[in-house]
Amino acid sequence: MRIDVFSIFPQMVAEFAAQSLLGRAGQSGLLDVRVHDLREHTTDVHRTVDDSPFGGGAGMVLRPEPIFASVEAADPPRPLFLLGPGGRRLDQRLAQELAAGDGFSLLCGRYEGVDDRVRTELCDDELSIGDYVLGGGEVAAMVVLEAVGRLVPGVMGNAASGADESFSDGLLEYPQYTRPAQFRGMEVPEVLRSGDHARIERWRRARALQRTIAARPDLIEARGGLSSVDRALLEEFDIP
Repeated sequence: MRIDVFSIFPQMVAEFAAQSLLGRAGQSGLLDVRVHDLREHTTDVHRTVDDSPFGGGAGMVLRPEPIFASVEAADPPRPLFLLGPGGRRLDQRLAQELAAGDGFSLLCGRYEGVDDRVRTELCDDELSIGDYVLGGGEVAAMVVLEAVGRLVPGVMGNAASGADESFSDGLLEYPQYTRPAQFRGMEVPEVLRSGDHARIERWRRARALQRTIAARPDLIEARGGLSSVDRALLEEFDIP
């Protein structure tokens, strides 16, 4: 998968993409992350990428010329997403959709944003990581790279990892334990040491339901509430 990122701080994104799981995926050829410096397509000695907004107001706006020129020179994979508040909210379902494709691109805004002609005439869509304001789109780009990149087939060592975690089935993930079985008087649940894999699977599902009901009841509501099977699981393990 190829993912292009356009930014005035390309090193921030490039260094992130070279680390850990994403870095290994890049080395193995599973991910091709290309980060482009918008300043390389400026035409003045100061490499100016921004200007004051027409009509007045605080802050600066990224100019259209270097952005159009950078995108046109790179010929990046589409869709090209403008990272901003007006787009579809990134969630696990969208991450899975993007990971199933051949690639996409991200444009990082800065200051007060980008000239709106970039949004309407160059970008294909907008993408948001949440209802809050950042100094620029670079951190948002890193979030998208991490959320999507790890789901690209082959990137994670265990293919089941991406399917068996929080939000993959509309629930938070069940609790996890590892050795030692006893630590400071706290014990790993007996069921996880029983070797009964069918019962372990049912217990994990019940605990995922319990955790989601307590912490994110909105996710239960979005699933249409608890099913009869869900209720039976909770009863089986005496979960109120």
